[in-house]
Amino acid sequence: MKNAVPKAIAVSHIIDEVLRRDRGRILSGLISRFGDFQMGEDALQEASVAALKHWGRVGIPHDPVAWLMKVGLNKGIDQIRSAQREAIRANDLAISTPNHVYEDIPETIPDERLRLIFTCCHPALEEKSRIALTLRTVCHLTTREIAAAFLDNEQTMGQRLSRAKKKIRSKGISFSVPESEGWTERLGTVLSTIYLIFTTGYVREDTGPRDLCEEGIFLMRLLRKLCPNEPEIEGALALMLLTDARRVARIDGDGAIVPIEEQNEEIWQNDMVAEGRSILEDAIGRMQPGPFQIKAAIADCHMLRPKPDWPQMSLLYRALWVFEPTPVVALNWSVVIAETGHYELALQKLDELQSKLKNYQPWYAARGHILAKLGEFSGARNAYIQAIDTAPSDASRKLLERKLDILNLSNQPKCHSQRSE
Repeated sequence: MKNAVPKAIAVSHIIDEVLRRDRGRILSGLISRFGDFQMGEDALQEASVAALKHWGRVGIPHDPVAWLMKVGLNKGIDQIRSAQREAIRANDLAISTPNHVYEDIPETIPDERLRLIFTCCHPALEEKSRIALTLRTVCHLTTREIAAAFLDNEQTMGQRLSRAKKKIRSKGISFSVPESEGWTERLGTVLSTIYLIFTTGYVREDTGPRDLCEEGIFLMRLLRKLCPNEPEIEGALALMLLTDARRVARIDGDGAIVPIEEQNEEIWQNDMVAEGRSILEDAIGRMQPGPFQIKAAIADCHMLRPKPDWPQMSLLYRALWVFEPTPVVALNWSVVIAETGHYELALQKLDELQSKLKNYQPWYAARGHILAKLGEFSGARNAYIQAIDTAPSDASRKLLERKLDILNLSNQPKCHSQRSE
């Protein structure tokens, strides 16, 4: 008995590690099989409790993911069969699910996250609900984290997620990847959602429960296999690869963000850069331009050495504006215009965005940068202070504080002393 407690703790850590790495994969399989979000979540929870008891008694199974999936399926079937109101549904499910799922489910559990993403991105749901539900089920972000991303309160987001799940159940939305003719109305949201999974991981200053960048790239590769030669999928994958290749250089030793043009390219992942550029070239060669291809091309131009190709980036932002005429695109375009030397024009465009972006922190950071270039140091200082006060992360704040310090130092009155000859 003296070893029971340490053993239970060790098993608990192993279960946590398996769920940290593969929870989305297991949950997607369970939800897809049962056709119900809550049932899938409950089944996984019960399987995890069973694992704590069973693994502690007989040891860790050869494939913990397959074990949790099998036991989760059994738990869900037991739940259905025990509820009289679900009798018909249980009978239907039993036809396709063997009684002894331990022996009959293949050892290799298929990855069904993509199927779940397409389900979450059904056009019957509001776009905000589609993305939020995907982040909750596939990425296991907490309701609080999702609410923060959308600038909502936790209770409101919880209600939104609950309504989305009920709508999928009440409308009988199929847990499947649609046929090719059904892709058009969902593909844009699917791409945006997978890319949001990636960027959620990219901007995190801690590692989080798992590598969401890696997960986003994996899902995009899976989507590309499912629909090869689709230029926007290729563009999105290229963008993610080019971005992730720089991740190691994004934060310096002091914990501050390093702008792309100042990063040490020698520590970029060159194999990932090469793959991203090759995929982007294939996508552009299909002559079907789209926003993700353009964004990938902008990222590529930004990474050029000895300096970014700012004029080409400005032309690309003009093309992106046709697809996404948003204030954020206009803001980024203004910054690029400034880098081409047209500071007055950039400031004019920035001022035109003030009413729409007055609560958007990057607007103040961009304004500080452009005003400093114009020599309007007082205005630049005020803009930087506002950007620092509303910085979304410590890394962003440290970069802006560094810029403000440089601005202050460069504008201190110089002391002149007379030298005796």
